[in-house]
Amino acid sequence: MKIGFIGLGVMGEPMVRHLHAAGHAVAIWARRPESAAALVAEGMQLRATPAELAARSEVVITVVTASADVEALAFGSGGLAEGFAPGSIHVDMSTIAPATARSLAARYAERGVGWVDAPVSGGGQGARDATLAIMAGTDEETLDRVRPLLEVLGQRIVHIGPPGAGQVAKACNQMILVSILQACAEAMHLAAAHGVDLAAVRQALLGGSAASRVLETMGAKMVACDFSAGVAARLHHKDFAILMDEAARLGVPLPVAGQAWQQLNALMHAGWGNDDTSSLLRVLER
Repeated sequence: MKIGFIGLGVMGEPMVRHLHAAGHAVAIWARRPESAAALVAEGMQLRATPAELAARSEVVITVVTASADVEALAFGSGGLAEGFAPGSIHVDMSTIAPATARSLAARYAERGVGWVDAPVSGGGQGARDATLAIMAGTDEETLDRVRPLLEVLGQRIVHIGPPGAGQVAKACNQMILVSILQACAEAMHLAAAHGVDLAAVRQALLGGSAASRVLETMGAKMVACDFSAGVAARLHHKDFAILMDEAARLGVPLPVAGQAWQQLNALMHAGWGNDDTSSLLRVLER
């Protein structure tokens, strides 16, 4: 397929390489063309604008930061909508607000262009290993058309429901992830207060019912006091802003998530937004 790709960061760069290696005709656009130099050297075409990228693509995949970024790429000046032919599809794998996904889907539908919100879980390692979990919000027919592409990028593809539903599932994912991460930080903080070996505590917990991927990966960073970014905390903070806004709008009580949200706010205030979210331990220590 003729694929366009935008978003060449920690997630996007390995993803676009997987698509290229699978034999798809991949073109890219980058806000900073120099960031695409390595991919161009590997045989991918660089286009001057999102509109140009869309004009030569059957499907364009985006992996960027926030709702406003996706809106600008889609319907801003020189955006994807200006180049898409009817029957084209925009697959957005960013984490954005469900309402934004629904709005973009409706605007594209007026032009005969398909939409899939397909946020992912698995982080940079999952992107590199092509083992991402993908949560899709779209109709069955559109998902069937892009499923071969998603299968190149992930191991589990679940159709959640109509446009916006994928983003709802991602909000739930982030809520569970960070809440468990906060619990891990509190457990490490308690163990440290008792003066026991944190590595031994973590090892014991991994063998019982408290075991989790969060304890395995981010718990290891806490034990080592290694807060270099695996996933930058500012991204989880952004995601929590989305889900807490949705909770307020819908009147849904989320007491545990609300506590984690305040800890993320404290983390950001401390200036650790570019560090790993395991820095929640440092919030407690402070």
